[in-house]
Amino acid sequence: MTTDGQLEQLGTKDKAWLGKYSQVHMNVFGTPLRVMDHGKGTRIWDIDGNEYLDFLAGIAVNSLGYAHPAWVKAVSEQAAKVAHTSNYFATEPQIELAAKLVKLAGAPEGSHVYFGNSGAEGNEAAIKLAKLYGRTLPGALPEQGGKPARIISMVHGFHGRTLGALSATWKPVIREPFEPLVPAVEFVEPGDVEALKAAFDATGTTADGKGPVAAVIMELIQGEAGVMPVGAEYVRQARQLCDEHHALLIIDEVQTGIGRTGSWFAFQQKELSGGVTPDIITFAKGVAGGFPMGGMIAFGQRLSDLFTPGSHGSTFAGNPLGAAAALATLGVIEHDDLLANAQARGKQLREGIMATGNPLFKSTRGAGLLDAVELAHPCAHAAMNWMLEHGLIVNAVAPNALRIAPPLIVSAQDVDEAVSIMAGVPADLADD
Repeated sequence: MTTDGQLEQLGTKDKAWLGKYSQVHMNVFGTPLRVMDHGKGTRIWDIDGNEYLDFLAGIAVNSLGYAHPAWVKAVSEQAAKVAHTSNYFATEPQIELAAKLVKLAGAPEGSHVYFGNSGAEGNEAAIKLAKLYGRTLPGALPEQGGKPARIISMVHGFHGRTLGALSATWKPVIREPFEPLVPAVEFVEPGDVEALKAAFDATGTTADGKGPVAAVIMELIQGEAGVMPVGAEYVRQARQLCDEHHALLIIDEVQTGIGRTGSWFAFQQKELSGGVTPDIITFAKGVAGGFPMGGMIAFGQRLSDLFTPGSHGSTFAGNPLGAAAALATLGVIEHDDLLANAQARGKQLREGIMATGNPLFKSTRGAGLLDAVELAHPCAHAAMNWMLEHGLIVNAVAPNALRIAPPLIVSAQDVDEAVSIMAGVPADLADD
């Protein structure tokens, strides 16, 4: 490493292109690690021809890896027909995909999908729907002098960087510079049932009382917090409190959904959700296998009916090219039984990492192919860069944790190779 943190092993073409990058791109991502050129399966090559085993998959996006034949075929054929129509019109892929997602989520009759282009947009839609719902609660009726309904989010939760989603995102360093944001959003510690009860109990008509709780929003596994499950019993009790107080439970499945944790959605695993059914789920990342797509599913007719023409929208939402990519992605996951593969390969990965005996690796956690390895000291960026220079892509998601999220097509041999590389990480790397 150089003194400014830049990797020493950049090739000639990488250096040249990254120099151009800094001249034309806003510095919101920092300096990219490499300039990538092409990929196939679980591997990607940079413009200098260096090969990497990708165990991040574009941050849990590339469900089928790179250049999967079914995905390429679907996108190519749809692009040759029509790529975009606007939402003045519908297309067959868009309608088929919405029906497919409702079915995979096990949502009840009357459930509906809203499509966006990212996870943040899915969460924006969910927050807007929750605010509409909140206005139907007795204690929030403006004509009766009601107080604004509230949304409860989790400490360490991440729901996006657009202003609405950012309002429900906890990390102060990325939220506070943009305040004031959407009002009446509060944070409680995940796992602390008493804190959640207190938030609900703060509702009241007295001077110090607050408006009713419209919704609780949470990830079942907090990805940006270091792949931390919030706990099944906590989710179960949150559901109970929502039911008692007529509030919605929104589960953000942007990172955990579409097979990533070994089921179509994480809430379908009792050990993650306590067996609850949400009122809204949001999705994105892996749904279209690399094509930008996101959205939400509102469970049931009554909730779906709150969105009416003009209450929300997006020019590109549900475009046929993205819908075709998503249908192909979901089809391969089904046909190739990649849910089972995610479970098996995730178990192999977590066990393999700990079997290396590397003293840097303190523990592993996660579900399916959304995993983290906890490090003995806060050297996550140094460890990530060491692995990158040795041909493995992972992510420093916290000072002492690496996030690992390979494509769902990952093989046992790929996992063995990744573990072999990880075994060689020096335990005495300097702290970040």
